[in-house]
Amino acid sequence: MRYRSFALILLLAGPVVSAFADEGMWLFNNPPLKQFKEKYQFEPTPQWLEHLQKSSVRFNSGGSGSFVSANGLCITNHHVGLDTLQKISSEKNNYVRDGFYAKTQAEEPRATDLELNVLMSIEDVTPRVNAALKPGMTPDQSGAARQKVIAEIEKESKDKTGLRSDVITLYQGGAYHLYRFKRYDDVRLVFAPEEQMAFYGGDPDNFEYPRFDLDVCIFRAYENGQPAKIEHFLKWNTEGPKDGELTFVSGHPGRTDRQLAATELAELRDQEVPYLLNLFYRRESLLHSWADRSLENQRRAQNLVRGIENNRKRYEGYLAALLDPEIDRALKAREQKLRDAMAKDAKWKGTLSAYERINKAQEETAKIIATYSYYETFRGKQGATYRAPRGFNSTLFKIARRLLRAADERPKPNGERFPEFRDSNKESLELDLFGTQPIYDDLEQVTLTDSLSDLATRFGFNDPLVQKILAGKSPTARALELITGTKLKDVAARKQLYEGGAAAVTAAKDPMIELARLIDGPARAARKAYDTQDEVKEQAYGEIAKARFALEGTSNYPDATFTLRLSYGTVRGYEENGKPVAPFTDVSGLYARSTEHNNQPPFNLTQRWIDKKAALSPETKFNFVSDADIIGGNSGSPVVNKANEFVGIIFDGNIQSLVLDCVFADKQARAVSVDSAVITEALQKVYDAGALADELGK
Repeated sequence: MRYRSFALILLLAGPVVSAFADEGMWLFNNPPLKQFKEKYQFEPTPQWLEHLQKSSVRFNSGGSGSFVSANGLCITNHHVGLDTLQKISSEKNNYVRDGFYAKTQAEEPRATDLELNVLMSIEDVTPRVNAALKPGMTPDQSGAARQKVIAEIEKESKDKTGLRSDVITLYQGGAYHLYRFKRYDDVRLVFAPEEQMAFYGGDPDNFEYPRFDLDVCIFRAYENGQPAKIEHFLKWNTEGPKDGELTFVSGHPGRTDRQLAATELAELRDQEVPYLLNLFYRRESLLHSWADRSLENQRRAQNLVRGIENNRKRYEGYLAALLDPEIDRALKAREQKLRDAMAKDAKWKGTLSAYERINKAQEETAKIIATYSYYETFRGKQGATYRAPRGFNSTLFKIARRLLRAADERPKPNGERFPEFRDSNKESLELDLFGTQPIYDDLEQVTLTDSLSDLATRFGFNDPLVQKILAGKSPTARALELITGTKLKDVAARKQLYEGGAAAVTAAKDPMIELARLIDGPARAARKAYDTQDEVKEQAYGEIAKARFALEGTSNYPDATFTLRLSYGTVRGYEENGKPVAPFTDVSGLYARSTEHNNQPPFNLTQRWIDKKAALSPETKFNFVSDADIIGGNSGSPVVNKANEFVGIIFDGNIQSLVLDCVFADKQARAVSVDSAVITEALQKVYDAGALADELGK
């Protein structure tokens, strides 16, 4: 990773907010039509927006995608599909290393636990949610009331429509929208290139440009055992976009922090981001060491390693941005501008106290964050509802906790449960809980041993709870005892315990479940304390949002929430170190890059690409950059032109784009995409997948 001055990036970018910058991750029910018309003389119709919305897909594995045929073909990134590729691979059939192409539908293997979501409708339910909060309520009471009414709204919607129904918090509590999704949980693999070509250049090229990555993966959605009949899908453009062309990105950005108070951003800078980096450094070193012992270890750990490497780089860049004095001043100036406007308006002057409540909530959260992170969970930039807590990094522990809590939560009234156990989430919960993905004892041993060691180091070996967790054994011996003693690798056993409820879970005396039970009290207490302060902040941000709407208008977009957003921008290069960076790379550049590095890893070509060189058109565009506003979670997002045709797919941002978490900049920050032209060329001439290429867009 080449470090650059983030101050320079911001200075080159000009003002933080520009009326003519292609800024924004916009709601589909509030697109920036005025900006489109004034700057680009283009005004998408409601039908244009609906078509793009319903062609767009969210992957529960943490990315985006789009339908590209009437028969259920869905394209995303290889690195979004990697989780599934690894789960359905084996030592004999390594789809990650070797790639895969199903020539017939009968050959398409089913994903173990993959869910696709398509946003069908949006309804503003802000008045109903806010009506549940009464004057004089404590934060605990208001939080419970808010969650109860949200659960009611979700259940009513699910019962009425049959669609997955989620109430989404926007503007940190300024608005609440009900999103209804059509779910597809029978998803099958159609095509994936070799990872070496999907992730060409490896970690050294990650977040860099120029790039030469065929970072694509194609699935097919099924319904009732047959390919899904899709009404809204994107027509395929085989030529890709042109330099300077207006393009649109429809995807699911994970989380941005652009509307957070300066004190909360300071907490991210001084506490949360360094904490996450420490975690990623530790796990990256551990997994690399284990993976290097054998090719099979490498295969088993590959998805974990890739995710950790990516997050480590991303957070390094984000921390560099937050530590930059120029960016710090810009962020504080942005907040001060709103504060000054509030102070001058008698109606909103009293709202300034909301900032102090946020500060106090941050201070209270800091007191319990260690217990929350190690015993309950940790929250990365896209949330972490189902991740194992830092002290118990184990898939088997995650399953144990969910079985234990399902037994405790499901008998409660729907509105009093943890959100992940509400009726509206039942199908997704069960899909994940009963997934048939392989669980490897040796990898579980490595990750659980390390996390137990981490826990003992953080709280002290003699801490009473740590002593109970270790049960008189070393972290290594305790992890081995738990992993070899549990029955939770068996999906049938999980189903039996889930259906049997609390009595069955208690009677099982499963050691991993009993470990989850041992720490459940402290974990729940930490979660309650965390959620109480989160409620304080949500109310405060809601008041600030009302003031912002009144003083600045409602044309502002909310921070990202891993829900569907529309971004836009032009295909254009940039200048770096005084030299122009062209917007496109091409096939000839790929082969030149390989030659430059003597075809050595990670710049080596697979044999298939070496053999097919003469068949390929050297000028075929490979990757391109645009100034669309994207962030993590946009991976796999379709890039479309004004005709709503698929011209590319987002797979990364350049290093300068890492500042976009907290502030928009478009002088050098760029979204990086795979060009539709090279996807077509590769399918036809490298992978002998002409039939698949013909099906795209039809």
